[in-house]
Amino acid sequence: MKKYRLFRSLLALALAAGLTLPTALAAQSAPPEATPAVVTPKAPVESQLLSDMHIEAAAAILVDADTGTVLFDQNAHEQRYPASITKVMTAMLAIEAVDRGELSLNDVITVGSEVNREVGDGSSTQNIKEGEQIRLEDVLYCALTASANEACNVLAQAVSGSVDDFVALMNQRAGELGMEDTHFANTHGYHNEEHYTTAYDIALMCREAMQHETFRTIVTAKSYTVPATNLHEARELHDTNALVSTWRITGYYYEYATGIKTGSTPEAGQCLAASASKDGRNLISVVLGAENIAQSDGTTLRQSFSESKRLLQWGFSSFSTKTLLDSTYFGGTIPVTLSRDANYVGAQASGEIEAILPNDLDPADFQVTPEFNAESLEAPVDKGQIVGKVTVSNGDTVYGSLDLVAVDSVARSELLYRLDQVKRFFDQLWVKMLLVVVLVLAAVLLLRWLLFGRRRRYGSRRRGGYSGGRYSRRRRR
Repeated sequence: MKKYRLFRSLLALALAAGLTLPTALAAQSAPPEATPAVVTPKAPVESQLLSDMHIEAAAAILVDADTGTVLFDQNAHEQRYPASITKVMTAMLAIEAVDRGELSLNDVITVGSEVNREVGDGSSTQNIKEGEQIRLEDVLYCALTASANEACNVLAQAVSGSVDDFVALMNQRAGELGMEDTHFANTHGYHNEEHYTTAYDIALMCREAMQHETFRTIVTAKSYTVPATNLHEARELHDTNALVSTWRITGYYYEYATGIKTGSTPEAGQCLAASASKDGRNLISVVLGAENIAQSDGTTLRQSFSESKRLLQWGFSSFSTKTLLDSTYFGGTIPVTLSRDANYVGAQASGEIEAILPNDLDPADFQVTPEFNAESLEAPVDKGQIVGKVTVSNGDTVYGSLDLVAVDSVARSELLYRLDQVKRFFDQLWVKMLLVVVLVLAAVLLLRWLLFGRRRRYGSRRRGGYSGGRYSRRRRR
């Protein structure tokens, strides 16, 4: 009987061990409670500077040229006619061909038969004639400085061989630049119902064009002399942009202006894409659909110039670059398991987020939201290891995210690691199933042994008693 009790005790101990070992090991490696940074929801804050700003035009936009940040938007995605601002794309494609080595600024072009393609009555022109031989650089000045429509067709044939192929290239390049609401139908912007764009798309185009030194040199030139050609005497060109040049129109000159292009048709209204640089900052403005207004003193207020200048001045005085988040931000602590050195590790931001903001907005009023990649970390943890991210936003505007990194290293305990490996082993489904099968088999074998083994022993005792009886009778004789 003692053997049976011992066997049953061992079996019960094995059952208990198999069922409780994973739980015990889990308790050994259970992570502590996390302590994230406190996040207080903040309502969006608005700039009164932006709310109060309005431009006297159908559409307008102001963009930081260096970052692409939109500072001001007034119907900027509304499709409108660009008029001669179109010539920015035409000139840029010619300059890009020069940069690729396909053309040279000194190439002498023989003007082809499409020189006057869609150049209607009243067009701005420099009277470039078919068969005239003129340098590519001089044609660029005719197109951008003097806004000559036929010069754009000359550039188109030089680059693509035909105007149609060049217009297709214009639309292809517009797509590459993300100008989703733009379609070009000609090279110069003379009115066509199928020729349209937006202030936003023009800003994208101008920002790209201003990356080219040749383009910048031309659009900042107040004047330029085209040497005499085989069919024309020397041409004196003067910039049509009154922010750059006072030759045509006075009263709008802006000392910080660096371009870019005027445009006007009865359908488009008065338009101007302008740029300016001041104190290391570069801005691009686009004003579409402005008006020329007769004043009581007999002068004319040309709003494309006055509003562009006002918009640029406002941009320089009302915005500044501010730091929204840097490495001083502490994102809280995250639990660490499998270590005896530390139960937590701190997380701090890595890097810096800056943004150009209206001066009346304080980044301290923005929402800062940290997120951990996991509820806990397993040691070892390396200093600088990415453990999450932190995001800065104001309402629906997200300014960016930084990685959250561990501020210290945490070594691993080999004992806790081994115990965790054992726990993981026993946590596997197939191991649990195998344990159950083994324990069930052990229980069945024990039950069978108890039942059938007892019967065999009982039968043996009965046979031994009968033989003893026979022996006793023989002795009594």
